[in-house]
Amino acid sequence: MDWPAIGLSLRLATIVSLILLVIGLPIAWWLAFSRWRWKFLVEAIVALPLVLPPTVLGFYVLMAVGERSPIGRAWVRWTGHGLAFTFEGLVLASILYSLPFAVQPIASAFAQIDRGLIDAAATLGSPPWRTFVRVVIPLSIEGIVTGGVLSFAHTIGEFGVVLMVGGNLPGITRTVSIAIYDQVQGFHYAEANTTALVLLVFSASVLALVYAIVRKPWALASLP
Repeated sequence: MDWPAIGLSLRLATIVSLILLVIGLPIAWWLAFSRWRWKFLVEAIVALPLVLPPTVLGFYVLMAVGERSPIGRAWVRWTGHGLAFTFEGLVLASILYSLPFAVQPIASAFAQIDRGLIDAAATLGSPPWRTFVRVVIPLSIEGIVTGGVLSFAHTIGEFGVVLMVGGNLPGITRTVSIAIYDQVQGFHYAEANTTALVLLVFSASVLALVYAIVRKPWALASLP
């Protein structure tokens, strides 16, 4: 069992899911309530990682953060080292790759909120931030939790994007999915099976949690 790789994957998934919750909430809010005519273009861009091959996304992210790119040169001036093949590069790539898994459940939850409740809060003098915290968040907590859990689990299992942007540097960019790949390549099938089984149990547990949240067992219990 490659514990350093598992620890790095957990750290990466935790950071990415927290960042996605921060940036995903305003994006989801805009997607749920905006009446802009061309909003579908933004929706398509957000959902693009769902259908785009991970290696394609990873390639373009690698080009975007390379030392010859504006982002890469700015990062080098700021930190003194490149962004590609670093943990920070993995975080950036993972945010882009897992973005729809966080935004879409939250946007769906926001869209189900009765807009009259928000208008009533505004009529009573509640500022927008207080309405968001005390009205919107409680009414959409299931979607927010689902988005956070799905983005965390999706980041844990990344392979193509991680390999393209981060490579395979032990302790730096070597995640658990890459560790499994290395174990298979080295014919260490017993170790690969153990690590893969851990991921299988984890993924099944995450899906069970998400479906339990969506199913609303407390609502079902109140039915006659």
